[in-house]
Amino acid sequence: MSLGGSGKLPRLLVVGARGFLGTFVTERASSHYDVLRGDRSREGDETDVVIDITEPASVHAAIVEVRPDAVILLAAISDIDRCQRDRELAVAVNLYGAENVANACARVGAKLLFTSTGAVFDGLKHGYREEDEVSPLSVYGETKANAEVIVQALVPSALVVRVSLVLGRSGRVGSNSLVDTMIRRWEAGEVLSASVLESRNPIDAPTLSQWFLELLADERNSGIFHTGATDSMTRHELARAIADRLHVSSDLVKRELEPAPGRAPRGADHLLLTEKISRICATQAPSCQEVMERSLNEVAEGRLRTGV
Repeated sequence: MSLGGSGKLPRLLVVGARGFLGTFVTERASSHYDVLRGDRSREGDETDVVIDITEPASVHAAIVEVRPDAVILLAAISDIDRCQRDRELAVAVNLYGAENVANACARVGAKLLFTSTGAVFDGLKHGYREEDEVSPLSVYGETKANAEVIVQALVPSALVVRVSLVLGRSGRVGSNSLVDTMIRRWEAGEVLSASVLESRNPIDAPTLSQWFLELLADERNSGIFHTGATDSMTRHELARAIADRLHVSSDLVKRELEPAPGRAPRGADHLLLTEKISRICATQAPSCQEVMERSLNEVAEGRLRTGV
């Protein structure tokens, strides 16, 4: 499948389109694809295809009916602590859900792009490449690592895109956007604790969406790809940088010196090295500063209603 060709646009099904990242992906893809938005329930005109990835029959019926040229699977339980508390749910969605979608894609010959995570690594070294051995610490990382294997076995042409941390604003109440969560808490006058022990190389949602499209544009692309900024920041540095750009008092950002009780284990350093994707795609990996600017441009000029 290629974005080129004559006449009819290729059909793209985005599973999990109502989520934070799904909003960016569907908007960016609309000029290149006939985009179908898939989610587990109907919501006005925002869901074109009802698909529950935990139900094989639902997945089969949806994908066989619409016969997409490509599928981007974003739907997942990405709350690491929730996955740790409820392993059964995490496995059902993140592992078996991915298997169900991969099986259906294999039946209709659709290209599959599956989103994974830097949490497949233990974070004990600085900088991970695609070929490094996985060693997840959490249930979330484990389910994603196992799903990667199954997806690639069922759909050899599949793209597995690992992400350390995605930044951006959703504009939708209840989204899983980290920036939106920070803003809501700061507007309520809450102090946000952020770890000084965990480093990540974030990527902004628009750049990540563009990478998805560039990877899908060439049918020769397959396998695992790492995404992220060229440098990394601790979660505390990241929170302070976002607060500074939004004119939030530093009093509302606290250094977290040790993990909070009941928190799922997380790797200390999840720097995903991006040489591979930068060789293949025209869009180059940005710096953390550029990621911040792209993620916050729409709100950076205003002041949050923190009252401080």
